[in-house]
Amino acid sequence: MDTHSSNPYRPTPRFHQPKASILSKPAASLEKSSQSETISIGQGGAPPSQVPSQGRELQANLRQQALAEARHGNHADAIALFSKLLEQNPHSATDYNNRGLVYFQCRQLEQAIADYNRAIELNPNLDSVYNNRANYYAHQGQLLQAILDYDAAIDLNPQNVRAWINQGITFRDLQMHDRALECFDAALNFGRLEGHIYAERGRTYHLRGDWNCAIADYYRAMNSLPTVEDPGNARSMRLRQQVGGWLNELLSPLGN
Repeated sequence: MDTHSSNPYRPTPRFHQPKASILSKPAASLEKSSQSETISIGQGGAPPSQVPSQGRELQANLRQQALAEARHGNHADAIALFSKLLEQNPHSATDYNNRGLVYFQCRQLEQAIADYNRAIELNPNLDSVYNNRANYYAHQGQLLQAILDYDAAIDLNPQNVRAWINQGITFRDLQMHDRALECFDAALNFGRLEGHIYAERGRTYHLRGDWNCAIADYYRAMNSLPTVEDPGNARSMRLRQQVGGWLNELLSPLGN
């Protein structure tokens, strides 16, 4: 069965940015070996009224620098910048979530889970941190705990497509294929990351033995994923290559 360590093709993660600084964008950033992490989008830390406008601007600039370093793979620099932000505002759940994500990317797992837990203590309504913590649990093989955290993320934000996809993959890892398909079907309702969803749903059909459905979804994924690589879609291109390999597995016996 697919495992979280062997399937590196979930949608790219996103960092969380307070609404006061940067609007949510569908751009990609760091990635886990097999799951999609998310950047915090909601407001975190002290209320804006308690932070001088100049201080908010400085924090926003510092956060942009941290995000840029993270997206370029400069993990140590990103961690240092997020740590500086947390020195200035130790109650920022979003920055704990983001720093935890960077820790996770460079496999400093104890620091990552500590930051995720702290973020939840500060803001238990931050859906993205539950998705990220669930990814940690999945990586550790604690799949049932991961399912519960994906549930929490979805309960808080039913349109969290990444949580739906990740939960579907986790159900698939548990060989609960019908439940996995329900997650992927739900994710398709929101009109985002269709290529990734079709790829993972196709893989689930493939493993369940529904080859015709798998082939149809693989073709849908290939039609949705980019055909020209650039720095912003490198991961989607790798997924496209992986889907091509899965498709060949099914089609090659037909040609013999």
